[in-house]
Order: sequence, then C-alpha cells, then structure tokens
Amino acid sequence: MYELFTVATVIIIIALLWLLVRAFRAVAAAQKTDWGKTWLNYIDGLNVANHLSGLDGLLVIAATRRPLRFLIAREDYERFGLTWLFRATGSIPVDRSRHPEIALRAALRALEAGEVIALFPQGRMILPGETRKLKRGAFWLAQKTNTPIYPAFMSGIAGVGHIFRGILWRSHAKLVSYPPLDWRNENNAEYLQTLFDGKMGVGKE
Repeated sequence: MYELFTVATVIIIIALLWLLVRAFRAVAAAQKTDWGKTWLNYIDGLNVANHLSGLDGLLVIAATRRPLRFLIAREDYERFGLTWLFRATGSIPVDRSRHPEIALRAALRALEAGEVIALFPQGRMILPGETRKLKRGAFWLAQKTNTPIYPAFMSGIAGVGHIFRGILWRSHAKLVSYPPLDWRNENNAEYLQTLFDGKMGVGKE
C-alpha cells in the first residue's frame, strides 16, 4: 500500500511539472515581442513618458508589467505624507538644483542590477501647448547600460500642471506606447523630442 502511495505521488509531481513547463512554453509562444527573456513576459530597460500631472506615474505603472523605480524631483519626493510611499516603491529623488548626477548614478546601479527605471525627460509637468527641451539623462543611462528606451505618450488628463488634481479629477486618459529606441541612433533624440512636443502620429495603446 505504501509503495502504491509513493508511486502515485511521484506520478502526480511529474504531471504537475509537465503542466508547468507546458504553461511556460505557452506563455513564451503567445508573447509576440521578444524582450530578450525566454520565460518572462516583461519589459527591460528605461520607460520614458511626457509629464502632465500627478496621474502620470500611476498610468505608467498600470501599463507596465514590471515594478518601476521612478526618478522624482526631491521637492515632490519630500511632500508631506508621500515620502513613505516613494521610499517604499524604490523611487529615486533628484536634486535638480545641486547634484542631479547622484540620482543618475543610483538609476545606473538599478539598471545594472536588472531593475526598470521610469523617468520624465521633460523634467517637470508641461502645460497644454508648452514645449520643453528634453533632458539627456535617459540617453546617458541607455548608453552606459546598452539599454533600449521605451517611450509612451499620455493625453486626455484633467488637472494638467497639478499633482493632486490630476489624480482626483475625472479624466479620459490615454497612454500610447511606441517602439523601443536605440540610443546609438542619433535621430532618436530628435524623434523623442517631436513625440513629447505632441507632434507625432498615433502609436499603440
């Protein structure tokens, strides 16, 4: 009786392992985009997006399968009642007035460790009709780590220019993703500038 129980247990374990392997292979086959990983369906690298309101980060998180570490202006990072949240999610404060390179080095270490960084190259929230020259931090990080840049463009957000209004006011928000950019292509910096200036065609929602 004991031997029959042992044999049955072994058969069940083998069957479960077989089903698990089949499931992993099915996921890999269904994933049309090759992110460079055999089993895992996720994006590596740098996520960049335009910056409109306090809702932006939540939209990017919702659209991304992996945990993100955001680069956040120190004055926002230290807002009363929010520091604990930013710290818990691994966000990196950026001291824009004195030593922004400290945050970039922290982001570099995170990328080298296999984490995903998200940032807003415009540097601050942009009002409707406003344009702003993009900061080069994303391309610097991409070059140092040979990492692709995944751009996204958001629109339809209420409370533009405000942290809490963007979160609390009802929006018809839309996030559109675009193909990854290779930092080695010199034209991609101009492409990203055109995209975030709102002059680009529609990508993939």
